[in-house]
Amino acid sequence: MALVNPHGKEKKLKPLLLEGKALEDAKNKAKTLTQVKMTSRETGDLIMLGIGGFTPLEGFMGQADWKGVCEKYTMADGTFWPIPITLSTTKGQADSLKQNEEVALVDEESGEIMGIMTVKEKYTIDKAYECQQVFKTTDTEHPGVAKVMAQEEVNLAGPVKVISQGVFPKEYKGIYMTPAESRKLFEEKGWSTVAAFQTRNPMHRSHEYLAKIAIDVCDGVYIHMLLGKLKAGDIPADVRQKAIDALIENYFVKDTVAVGGYPLDMRYAGPREALLHAVFRQNFGCSHLIVGRDHAGVGDYYGPFDAHHIFDEIPKGALETQPLKIDWTFWCDKCDGMASMKTCPHGKEDRLILSGTKLRKMLSEGEEVSTKFSRPEVLKILRTYYEGLSEKVEIKMHKHAEG
Repeated sequence: MALVNPHGKEKKLKPLLLEGKALEDAKNKAKTLTQVKMTSRETGDLIMLGIGGFTPLEGFMGQADWKGVCEKYTMADGTFWPIPITLSTTKGQADSLKQNEEVALVDEESGEIMGIMTVKEKYTIDKAYECQQVFKTTDTEHPGVAKVMAQEEVNLAGPVKVISQGVFPKEYKGIYMTPAESRKLFEEKGWSTVAAFQTRNPMHRSHEYLAKIAIDVCDGVYIHMLLGKLKAGDIPADVRQKAIDALIENYFVKDTVAVGGYPLDMRYAGPREALLHAVFRQNFGCSHLIVGRDHAGVGDYYGPFDAHHIFDEIPKGALETQPLKIDWTFWCDKCDGMASMKTCPHGKEDRLILSGTKLRKMLSEGEEVSTKFSRPEVLKILRTYYEGLSEKVEIKMHKHAEG
């Protein structure tokens, strides 16, 4: 059996990253062009366009695509897509740009030229409408909403040529992978069914349990770690990687797990982001996406299983990658092990509910953490990290604490 096809009608990866002479020519040309600055979210999106993670997109979305994605999860040509991929700039800069003008896309933090875009369209959007559709809220306390509301006044759209992957290949060498590379790795392992495990946290016992359920029904699990920007209190990628490596080495059967990283920022869009995770995991070669409690959520904006339900609401056949929907998982003292709502008959008093937020809070406050919550090898790495912080991190707990 073969791996799942990349997303889109053509069923082929569409990386937009230039190579060889075309890359050198574009780098020289970009130095002469008007510069448009990108936020870290936009830079991450551009890199995903470059490596083919956002196949079949050819650039940042125009107004018809933006509207279709917000309204009904589809672009103007009928392609399924759950979250707008857009680029914004000031009204002053937009007014100065001509139709079909090429511009250099520059990461605002590093100042590096990341790509070239041909400006096909300039349009304004109702930001509050996008937030309501995508995040189900317009509350600016929501980090994803705050980012959209802070966008500049005008969206620019058009095809892109990508000339850099930024810091990711060097800074995350050995973990950062393109879709072509992950597909090659799965094929070398002889895997055709692969479950993606999305994480922005170190893995606690509940995460381990989810991954092992997936290994029972698939050839392997791809622990796919977010390498872009997080929110305050989240644990950096290098610490997560150490903790995940320790877990795999000590508690998983050899060659049942692969680890990779991808360059996006979290949007914290809950159910819609679960769909985006499935779309690009299809491009990376994963047949399934593990969807547990409060997938890609934040605070109390979403119900704990809204990300399960949304897969039943999208058009049939929209995605080849399917969700592995797994119920609330926890440690049960009476079961004497990990269990879920579907497998454990006991009451709340016997259950230890595990969450990434709760784990971070306990560690940041120097509390003792039970090995029922997290493996000792993982706890050792995380304690060392928290002990080394110069300032105490305040972590808020919510009703549906994040996994």
